[in-house]
Amino acid sequence: MKRRHFFQCAAAGLGAAWLAPKTWAWPAVPLPGKFSASDIVTLGRTGIKTSRLACGTGTVGSGHHSHQSALGVDGLADLLWNGYDHGLRFFDTADSYGTHPHVARALKRLPREKVTVLTKSWKRDAEGVRDDIDRFRKELDTDYLDILLMHCLTEENWAEKYQGAMEAISEAQEKGMIRAHGCSCHSIEALRTAARSPWVQVILSRVNPIGSHMDADPDTVVSVLREGRANGKAIIGMKILGQGDLRNRQDEALRYALSLDLLHAFTIGAENRAEQEDLIRRIQAVGA
Repeated sequence: MKRRHFFQCAAAGLGAAWLAPKTWAWPAVPLPGKFSASDIVTLGRTGIKTSRLACGTGTVGSGHHSHQSALGVDGLADLLWNGYDHGLRFFDTADSYGTHPHVARALKRLPREKVTVLTKSWKRDAEGVRDDIDRFRKELDTDYLDILLMHCLTEENWAEKYQGAMEAISEAQEKGMIRAHGCSCHSIEALRTAARSPWVQVILSRVNPIGSHMDADPDTVVSVLREGRANGKAIIGMKILGQGDLRNRQDEALRYALSLDLLHAFTIGAENRAEQEDLIRRIQAVGA
C-alpha cells in the first residue's frame, strides 16, 4: 500500500472520535417505523440476521491500534459482552484496528452462531487475501468469518484492478470460510462502482447529515447507496456521528440515519459501558 493512501484511509478510521460539533440544522421528519439498537435485521440478500447496531472496535483505528484496542483484551471483551447483554449481536472489527484478539476473547463466552463478525482486509491480491482469511480465522479463533470486506477502496476501477483478490474471496465463500463479502469505500467513485458491481454483497459507507468525513455531500452519497440497495446490496452505515463532529447532536444524527429508510444496520464505536448504554437508550428513544 502506498504511504499516502494509507494515511488518507487511516484518518478515516471507523467510529466516533468525540470531537467538537459543527453548526448544522436538519428538519425532524417522521420515521418510517419504530427502531431499536437490538432490532434483528436481515442484511440485504446475504441471509445474515443480526442487530441493527454494530459494536465498532475501531474508533480512529489504524496501524493495528484503535481507541478500543487501548482498552486491553479483557477491557474490550467486557464492552462487547455488555453490548451482547443489551441485544447487540454485531461485532465490527478489522485487521488495521488490532482488535481481533479482543473479539476472540469475547466470542469465547458467547454462542458463535448468534454473533455476526465483520472484518476487513487491506490486501489487494489473491495470495494476500487468502493469507489474511486464514490468519483472521486463527486470530478470531473461529472457523468462519460472517462478513469480509476489502478495506478502504478508493479507485473507480477497483473491480477490474483487483479481480484476483475478489476471486479468492469468492472461493473462500464457496468453501464456507466466509458467509458474505463486499467493501468499505473511501471515495465516491469507488462507492459508485460498489453499488453496481455484481460481486459486492455488502457495502460499508460513511453517512451523516453534515457530510463529515464522507465521500461526497449527503444527498449524493445517499443516492448512490439507494442504487446499491436497489441492486440487492446490504447497506451498513458508518461515521453516523461524523467521527465525533455530531457528539452534541447525537439524537438528530441518529434520527437522520433511521429516517433514510436505507441502512440495514450501522456501526458506532463506544469506548466504555456508559457511552454504549447511552447510545442504546438514545436509539430506543429516537426510534420510538
